[in-house]
Amino acid sequence: MSNEASKAEIKKPKVIAKELRDGSPPATAAQVIAILNRLEIENSTITHAPMKTVEDSIALRDGVPGGYSKNLFLRNKKGVMVVVTLLEDRQVNLAALGAQLNMGKLSFASPERLMHYLGVIPGAVTPLAVVNDKDVVVTAVLDKALLAKDPLHFHPCDNSMTTTLSADGLLKYMTSFHSEPLIVDFDDPSLVG
Repeated sequence: MSNEASKAEIKKPKVIAKELRDGSPPATAAQVIAILNRLEIENSTITHAPMKTVEDSIALRDGVPGGYSKNLFLRNKKGVMVVVTLLEDRQVNLAALGAQLNMGKLSFASPERLMHYLGVIPGAVTPLAVVNDKDVVVTAVLDKALLAKDPLHFHPCDNSMTTTLSADGLLKYMTSFHSEPLIVDFDDPSLVG
């Protein structure tokens, strides 16, 4: 193999199988929306260009009111997984958050772990993905201040869509599939990154 061919192979992005830890396919956006409807949670969904960052979201929303989030998928050294959903403009000190949650040092988890535990790709992390955590092993953390916003906007496991619902609707959805999320006050100065 030539040196150029070898370099070309190295630059190819790694393909991650779209399957959960048990080998099953993750929930689609249509399935997430159907679940919201089945639970009688008022919601609406729009389609748009894929968003990967908060900046992408700001550019596309054009003044639509409500709570917008940043979502972090983290792990500790023991392999405990955490999905953190907080107001989009928050900076967070991961060491302080890990200490507050009694989880030790937290760092970003790999895209492979993200797919296997929550069934989404980077840029599509959402609290709505707890539907894919069938064994309820991911700790869900929500920003207290985010829950005070109305309405809330999240990807329904697909970053080319945004689903709008209330904070009560989000909590009802999450607890239908998962444990009660931990509510953290990210206004605490010790958590600022």
